[in-house]
Amino acid sequence: MTIADLDGASEPSLQRPDVDSAAGQSMAGLLRPHLWSFAAVVILQVIGAVAGLAPLLAVVELGRTLLSPGPIDQGHVWIVVLAGAVGLFVRLLFTAASSGLGHLVDGQVQLSFRRQLAARLGRVPIGWFSRRRTGELAKVVGQDVSAVHPFIAHTPGELVSAFVVPLVSLIYLFTIDWRLTLITLIPVVLAVALVPLMMTPSRLREQKEFDAAMGRIASSVVEFVQGISVVKAFGGGERAHRRFLTAADDFVSIFFRWVRGMSAIAAGMQLALSPPFVLLVVLIGGTALISSGGLASADLLPFLLLGLGLTAPVAALGHGFDDMQAAGRAVGRIKEVLEVQPLPEPARPVAPQGHRVELRDVRFGYEADHEVLRGIDLVLEPGTVTAIVGPSGSGKSTLVQLLPRFFDPSHGSVVLGGVDLREIGSRQLYRMVSFVFQDVRLLRASVADNIALAAPHAGRDDVIRAARLANIHDRILQLPRGYESVIGVDAGLSGGEAQRISLARALLAATPVLVLDEATSFADPQTEQAVRRALATLEGDRTILVIAHRLETVADADTVVVLENGSIVERGRPAELLEQNGKFAAFWQSHPSAIADEAETHAGVLQGDEPR
Repeated sequence: MTIADLDGASEPSLQRPDVDSAAGQSMAGLLRPHLWSFAAVVILQVIGAVAGLAPLLAVVELGRTLLSPGPIDQGHVWIVVLAGAVGLFVRLLFTAASSGLGHLVDGQVQLSFRRQLAARLGRVPIGWFSRRRTGELAKVVGQDVSAVHPFIAHTPGELVSAFVVPLVSLIYLFTIDWRLTLITLIPVVLAVALVPLMMTPSRLREQKEFDAAMGRIASSVVEFVQGISVVKAFGGGERAHRRFLTAADDFVSIFFRWVRGMSAIAAGMQLALSPPFVLLVVLIGGTALISSGGLASADLLPFLLLGLGLTAPVAALGHGFDDMQAAGRAVGRIKEVLEVQPLPEPARPVAPQGHRVELRDVRFGYEADHEVLRGIDLVLEPGTVTAIVGPSGSGKSTLVQLLPRFFDPSHGSVVLGGVDLREIGSRQLYRMVSFVFQDVRLLRASVADNIALAAPHAGRDDVIRAARLANIHDRILQLPRGYESVIGVDAGLSGGEAQRISLARALLAATPVLVLDEATSFADPQTEQAVRRALATLEGDRTILVIAHRLETVADADTVVVLENGSIVERGRPAELLEQNGKFAAFWQSHPSAIADEAETHAGVLQGDEPR
């Protein structure tokens, strides 16, 4: 894939911040632009919640009026009825306004988050992506952004109702009889007293065991399903099935133990907060006060109606705080991405003179205490192909990613055309360097648009020429709509075909520096041979750096660099290195040629019988 239109930069700290500890600060910081709208949502909800008490208070007042001795004041009754109706209307109006505004603010916040994330991800170091799983970033942009929805659109209403309604109700009940008010609070006190029992070390340990068991059974299911063909092919179906059953049995055992520990506490809380229990407490307390002459019979009615509303907030608070914590963690992860430092652009960009590449005493490590590259000195001359070989973990991919500035070296410099990459503007840099990945990701767009990604104004003839050079033209013509076929819709490509599309893209970009990270690893030998011939015809004055695993690629190189433990241990022409009988010779002997007749050709080239 060419990176002509992308930005990159040095790798920031890869250490994940403590998301939970910064969640509150993250939430406040990211929601600050929407603070007034959010405050309006809360104010509207408060008014609606208070107004919602009017119908209940109207019923209470009607009951007390009708139960009072003496004649009934008709005017007072109609005023009370009208006040209850107005309160109900105000509640509906303000609650609807709060909900509508809340969803509007939620949409604005999510749009703002996604725009900020898109803008930041377009400017973060390209190497930053290679250190993170695609699923994690998709979760941040998708699920984590969506996780703020309950907090903004629903939680304000739940929490406001949970605080305001009981508070106003308690004030009102205290004005009637403070003793029965305290009695009415007994169920709430009992439920709250049970909460610490859910947080004991044994309960927390059981919760962790439950979560771990859930993880094990999920993993065993995935492994069983994904690996069933391999397992059955080697006669291990019964063993794999047994492991799955064992994980399921362990989960059931832990689940029952967790439920037994929590069931009594949960049942106690539900009983304490249940309407029958609340009514029983109020009736017992009220009957005792009425019998002693300390309370009028009509005054028991408000406690029976409003007392039930005092227990509901306990459950609402639990859900509301859960939503707040989930949103806080999600916003913390969003903030982590938004805090990734973009590419530091030079104040006065310097244009490179030519495309000679030099790595001068380059050192680099993803972590401060572990260097992946150690003192790399390397010169890539224009018109040459340099092949990087070495064992897995030797630093090959890291080295080639320094050239398009996916990372900046921690020591030393990478120089292009006599200018340090850090002094070249990113747009200028990526007009000179293109990169073909081993793991190709094509866009959900037409084949032609994928090839012309770095040269959007290229004509169809240029696109077809690049496809021919990458040996993918004939395959494209076999697709339902040819070059207009959309990847992932009516164009299904193999790994090797996708690599050739990516290679055609780089060839069309025609940058003077080309980096190939094992760009034909999925190609068949014939295709790989055709691609190498295409590169040979285009070489000209290009500077080409390639990670090589196949002898065919190595034999075509002007210079071979052997890496081991992040250092260059050998370099030179292939024939010279073979004569030294060192690391490269061992590599050559351990990688037999895939095509016998090509091996003879390569041998002739290495012995100098044929020109390159």
